[in-house]
Amino acid sequence: MTISEDVVEQAEQCLRDFGAAPAEAGCGFADVVRVRHMLPGRADSEPCRPVLRRRFGEVRPAATMLECGLADRRMKREIKVDARLPSGR
Repeated sequence: MTISEDVVEQAEQCLRDFGAAPAEAGCGFADVVRVRHMLPGRADSEPCRPVLRRRFGEVRPAATMLECGLADRRMKREIKVDARLPSGR
């Protein structure tokens, strides 16, 4: 339960965590329909854009960024996603 001080590393970890859980249900990044980014400061949003582009590729889910306090002061980013389970899976 360590938390990197680097916002980009935190974004990478959030997306690694996301990638594992939906795979068990048969969906992945291509099935994401909405993303909510929670950050204590909006300045931490821009450095993470390349990470998001790499992970999502051509997928363009609806996205919202919230500037808010997070549960632990060391946290610089939290990402929540909604994905649809493709029909036939």
